[in-house]
Amino acid sequence: MTPERFALVQQKLALRQPDLTVLLEQVHKSHNFSAILRSCDAVGVFEANVVPPEGGTPLSNHTAQGAEKWVQVRRFPAMAGAQEQLRSEGFQLLAAHLDHDAVDFRDVDYTRPTAVVLGAERDGVSEGTLERCDASIFIPMQGMVQSLNVSVACALILFEAQRQRMASGLYESRRLTGPRYDKTRFEWLHPTIARYCRQQGRSYPPLDENGELLEHPVRT
Repeated sequence: MTPERFALVQQKLALRQPDLTVLLEQVHKSHNFSAILRSCDAVGVFEANVVPPEGGTPLSNHTAQGAEKWVQVRRFPAMAGAQEQLRSEGFQLLAAHLDHDAVDFRDVDYTRPTAVVLGAERDGVSEGTLERCDASIFIPMQGMVQSLNVSVACALILFEAQRQRMASGLYESRRLTGPRYDKTRFEWLHPTIARYCRQQGRSYPPLDENGELLEHPVRT
């Protein structure tokens, strides 16, 4: 563990936004899923939420550029359960969908706990999912096409959220705390040992003030 790596992990983890997330409904193209995770990492999203299509959505390593190492992915079997869980955690649910009630994506408050709901490439957000969202947002289009690629739309919305949150000071102090912070920091600093401990059903060993292991897990 070099001092530079330890400092970088501390710095980037301090910028994570535990109350900004995405919820993906049946996004099935690997390059879109991977690009969305990359945008999530870029703005400090801590965890993405996914209802995958049948068979899952594999990552495109070229597109993700390692973002899957830094953005946790929470999977749900159905959208209703995912939305219910996020709402119980205090998130507003904003569907990226153009309908008669949709508002400009720049005119909503992303400093609130927010989950951006994005639908599948061809079908978009489903009717049932829309009904369970708090509002619909749209990206104004000046050309002939009516929508953007889902990963591009996600990036635009997330960077608007980042802009608002930076203006409000939400990146100025660490917001991820407690056991969630300790667990994530260990996994970022020592991914191989973290994976071994999970496989063996062991707790992560303690770290010293420099991020070094105070105990080494015994391999049996």
